Amino acid sequence: MPWFLQLALRQLFPGGKQRPSFFLLIAVAGVTLGVTILIIVQSVMGGFGAMHREKMVLTSGHIDIRAGGAVLHNEDRLLEIVRRHPEVQASVPYAQGLVMLMFHGRPAFPAILGIDFSQDEQVVPLENLLLRGRIENMDDDSVLLSIGLARSLGAGIGSTVELYTPVMLERLKGDEVLLPREVRVAGIYETGWSTFDSGTIVGTLRLMQDLYELEDGIHGISLRLTRDDDSVVFALTEELNTELPGRVRASTWMDLNRDFLWVIQLEKNLMLFILFFIVLVAAFAITAAQVVMVNRKTREIGLLGAMGARPSHIALIYCLQGFLIGVLGTAAGIAVAVTALHFRGPIIETLTRLTQSKATLVQFYEFSQLPVSYSLNDFIVISVATLVTSTIAGVIPAMLAAWMKPVDALRTE
Repeated sequence: MPWFLQLALRQLFPGGKQRPSFFLLIAVAGVTLGVTILIIVQSVMGGFGAMHREKMVLTSGHIDIRAGGAVLHNEDRLLEIVRRHPEVQASVPYAQGLVMLMFHGRPAFPAILGIDFSQDEQVVPLENLLLRGRIENMDDDSVLLSIGLARSLGAGIGSTVELYTPVMLERLKGDEVLLPREVRVAGIYETGWSTFDSGTIVGTLRLMQDLYELEDGIHGISLRLTRDDDSVVFALTEELNTELPGRVRASTWMDLNRDFLWVIQLEKNLMLFILFFIVLVAAFAITAAQVVMVNRKTREIGLLGAMGARPSHIALIYCLQGFLIGVLGTAAGIAVAVTALHFRGPIIETLTRLTQSKATLVQFYEFSQLPVSYSLNDFIVISVATLVTSTIAGVIPAMLAAWMKPVDALRTE
């Protein structure tokens, strides 16, 4: 072991390996706190991103085929092109829009999704998402209500609701009055994503075509793939775009939610940037403590110089100390963070019960439990940044020690 490394360890552990110095404990604790917070925040933000991704794919599929805002009338031809690819597990035509829904005088303005229930494989697994009712009871005069919409209206299975569409407003301009469409509630579903559950109704494709007077037209085709792999999604999307006719284009679920995903990633990066200042504060504490140590050991440093030690070797003593503090703090921080995240359920449950904030968590973050997704890239970035910062923290005291002239240092009392 090089003598400068041995001396660096001896200063950190003056009483042997079992008795670290107070400076080492405080410095490691500061780095540990910073790394712990960074790992927890990045893993939770990654968890929110993963949960949003899961819900997006669940409610819209992997790939969406549309022709801008135009209505498609060549459904069979498009389905033939799509189903030639073995990666496609399900392909379902759909039409979507907005309606006004009335139930006992209470209005709501949900989105409506009309899908072809005759398909053997469905993109949205509604049968698994139903809380009440059965898919077999669906017909052109019935709809499925999301759980949030059903609660706000007080509607249940068998309730009759009225649907008003923008087509009725257009007809009013020509002095023609259309009566609202009365439909029966055949089921209530919940996806677990409040964006979808708060205001979406699902009906048959024929119902949606009647409401919007689309005749046999559709707005698009949703695809679910056999493999939930983004590389496969991108590859198939590019291949489909070379085969689809005219203005019809295929888009990935990421393309459809690009702005939302960008915001999530921006929040994650901003949190990393802001919280990294905790590590910087710990680094300044390391620098201050080592500067004091250099001043206290001036005679010892002068003696090393007089014995022939190079200034670079003397500087390495304090740089190595900063590096070792970073290693210990990073390892401890990762261990504490992973442990805290493992027991996040009881911790969050206790905090939300004490602060009465569970409803707020659901309202603003759209999930009742704290999701976590570990990313190797996050661990590497945080670990490397912390080690570099801790090592640099030892540069100033290292330079002070290296610049000391042995004669002047030995003269110091």
